[in-house]
Amino acid sequence: QLPLVESGGGLVQSGGSLMLSCTFSGLPTNSKAIGWFRQAPGKEREGVSCKSALGQPSYKESVEGRFMISRYNSNKTVLLHLHDLKPEDTGIYYCAAADDSRLYDCSLWPSTYTHWGQGTQVTVSS
Repeated sequence: QLPLVESGGGLVQSGGSLMLSCTFSGLPTNSKAIGWFRQAPGKEREGVSCKSALGQPSYKESVEGRFMISRYNSNKTVLLHLHDLKPEDTGIYYCAAADDSRLYDCSLWPSTYTHWGQGTQVTVSS
């Protein structure tokens, strides 16, 4: 079992929706901040959204209002609801866990995350 496992990616038309799932049951604790990141071909990996165990979520400005992250600590699952998808949302989406004990905030800086899933492809056609 991998520390984090993503699923739910696929091909969707512009304006469509997807729900990505990240299970983090393989982590030693369920208190780590969990983030969603994406990487398009030839681009740097960028933070999309994150959620600490108890705090409010954070979003990249370009997805604000379209994506929603939800976290279920008891089920060790983080979901990312993607709505009104645009071609520029295309990329490999990764979930990751930050190796810290902060319960009320999270960062969208990839370098602050130490455990990564295998990624799931999201492709949005126009």
